[in-house]
Amino acid sequence: MTSAIGTVTERHDAASDALWRQDTQALHAGYRGREQQRSAAVPIYQTSSFVFDSAQHGADLFGLVEEGEVYSRTANPTLAVLEQRVAALEGGVAALAVASGMAAIDVALATLASAGDHVVVASQLYGGTHNFIAHVLASRGVDSTVVDKNDFAALRQALGPRTRAVFVESVGNPSGGIADLARLADISHAAGVALVVDNTVASPLLLRPFDWGADIVVHSATKAIGGHGNALGGLIVDSGRFDWRAHAARYPQFSTPEPAYQGFVFTEKFPDRAYIARARAVLLRNCGAALAPHSAFLLLQGLETLALRQQRASSNTLAVIDFLQQHPEVERIHHAGLAGHADRGLAQRYLRGGLVPALLGFELRGGRPAARAFYDSLRLFLRLVNIGDSKSLAAIPAETTHSLLTDEALARSGIAPGLVRLSLGIEHPDDLLADLAQALAHAAAATPRQRLAA
Repeated sequence: MTSAIGTVTERHDAASDALWRQDTQALHAGYRGREQQRSAAVPIYQTSSFVFDSAQHGADLFGLVEEGEVYSRTANPTLAVLEQRVAALEGGVAALAVASGMAAIDVALATLASAGDHVVVASQLYGGTHNFIAHVLASRGVDSTVVDKNDFAALRQALGPRTRAVFVESVGNPSGGIADLARLADISHAAGVALVVDNTVASPLLLRPFDWGADIVVHSATKAIGGHGNALGGLIVDSGRFDWRAHAARYPQFSTPEPAYQGFVFTEKFPDRAYIARARAVLLRNCGAALAPHSAFLLLQGLETLALRQQRASSNTLAVIDFLQQHPEVERIHHAGLAGHADRGLAQRYLRGGLVPALLGFELRGGRPAARAFYDSLRLFLRLVNIGDSKSLAAIPAETTHSLLTDEALARSGIAPGLVRLSLGIEHPDDLLADLAQALAHAAAATPRQRLAA
């Protein structure tokens, strides 16, 4: 059952959920219909509030003497199923659903760091994440240091007494680079610092960061988890493994009375999930980035087909890579599945089930003019900035998602001015390749000088 600050006693048999394979968990974890009027589908609890039996009942709920929902900003039965399902898929102890992927990053880091603190960020980040950390966190008094994801000496040097988190994307967007999570976790933990991993591009079916030592995982559920581009959402998952009490000097907010929640000590009440409890009680409760129940329902529908969608999107991605490798207009492809890619070994180590991420970037010989001509000629690929959709999508990151980055920051993120990002969906591969072929032909015709000079 959920309380004012989250899941305390599960409504379902979590032990049974853990025995299932991920394909099954995506359909069944966190829900038992017999407890919900035998509804086969997860009900939408479209309510702002939940009724108290009495004055004492309300007081007991808020004081955590008794368990139950009080207000949908902090807990809702529909959201609880989504949270428990994703926690099961990631192998974590609990999760928190919020309004968007950026809200998930905000809440995840704000639970750990406040004014005067410091975070270390591995390069090759989504542009919105870079801007949030470099500017919004900075405006709150949280400093950051950016290091190359493979520069482990620089990471060690950047970690200091004020460092509260190391943040990295498991698979970079749009670079497609793979993070060496085990090594990052070892270095972070040696300094007593928590490792936070954005697992949006991979999803838990392709890679589970907790298996490699990560402490906190965040997702933009808008992407692969939802899979249909019809709802925003974010998720934060707690591994339950970081010992906050052992590192109380660095993280006193978990082991000392919390002024923002009645002097509550989270490690005492929730020793195995103090992090996610504080994220809900202090950050979500007071800042209000709540996910709507109907959006949670839509994300749950998408999650049910995640395994099937990823299999098809992975095979489509491999077909597109093979096609682009043989095309004379394509100068460079960015994807860790390529032979010779710097992260090919990491991809083989970390990615599960023989699948590859359905995200790739490529550069044309004609540079930015060719990229624009190609982009404007697409007929099947949708020109927009989402990823992880059932439909295939295309974007020019330097002009959209990463347009606020400096040239130096773009280069550090592996983004050329004319880089085209493709997010592969589940269409028939022949149709995808035909659309790419005709768009590339238009690009070649539109930029003959650049092509001949190359």
